Amino acid sequence: MSMKFVRFILFPFSIIYHATTAIRNFLFDVGIFKQTGFKVPIIIVGNLSVGGTGKTPQIEYLIRLLKDSFKVAVLSRGYKRKTDGYILLNEKHSALDVGDEPLQYFKKFNNINVAVDANRVKGVNKLILQKSPEVILLDDAYQHRKIRGSFYILLTKFDDLFIDDYLLPAGNLRESRNGASRTDVIVVTKCPSDLSIKSQQSIQKRLQKFNKQVYFTKISYGKIKSSKNQFSIDEISNYKVLLITGIANPKPLLLFLDKNQVSYKHFNYPDHHHFSAKELKATMYEFDEIKSNKKILLTTEKDYIRLQGSLSNLYFIEIETSFLANGKDIFNNQITTHLNQYNY
Repeated sequence: MSMKFVRFILFPFSIIYHATTAIRNFLFDVGIFKQTGFKVPIIIVGNLSVGGTGKTPQIEYLIRLLKDSFKVAVLSRGYKRKTDGYILLNEKHSALDVGDEPLQYFKKFNNINVAVDANRVKGVNKLILQKSPEVILLDDAYQHRKIRGSFYILLTKFDDLFIDDYLLPAGNLRESRNGASRTDVIVVTKCPSDLSIKSQQSIQKRLQKFNKQVYFTKISYGKIKSSKNQFSIDEISNYKVLLITGIANPKPLLLFLDKNQVSYKHFNYPDHHHFSAKELKATMYEFDEIKSNKKILLTTEKDYIRLQGSLSNLYFIEIETSFLANGKDIFNNQITTHLNQYNY
């Protein structure tokens, strides 16, 4: 069955979905549904589509940019956690308590505060009351319109631009493409490192109807680390690798490993997957069956947060987002200028 036929069958449901989301957005736009603003600037990072557009690396980029000059807090809903309500993270929390991404932020960066709450308004109020942050980063909250952000960053993947997509369930859009009109900047993520200026201009032209600054970023992979050791990608090119992932889009990682001629077997699970004891046992069995002294059990940085302590000899690969061309300086200046000039 072709994708075009599937979309044709699902299109009537997308019309209903569009009507529902359009009415909701209209009621927020005209003030019938209440939005809450705050005296603290709120930077919202999100997307129009479901799936992995690189929100976690983008949040981490903002943390690195701001943490030495501002008192930074991050608020997330804590997707797939086993708890409810507001939690301010501490050293005792696990991914089951607070979710993998918030725990990753907390463990990776010093001198920031991280909290989870599905009720973002309540969560922001509690963060302000408890920790008096100077800026709050909201993770995956573009459609959470009960909060009025001070600055919006909309992410879209290079090989799956929102302007080429369709509304759920025929496509992957959470809301109409016109939702991009609410953002301050559009960041095209997961671009090829050698994306030409001509290609960038072509994408900018397609997005110009939204009249927003457009940036281009790529994923950069770093060291391969465990709690006790680390390797460069070159050092594992002659290793046997058992790769286990539970992220929305492992394709960029697979391409990176292929490019560096790494031999691997891939166990692929859904995004934010909580691994069962049976799955962990099967993974270790497969790893033990590899007949080589040079072998590594490898996962992503986000999956490592959930798997650490459950699998022995586990490594993760560092990941960062970086801007193409001169976009970094312009983006950094736009963010810091906004914060320095913010007036509620």
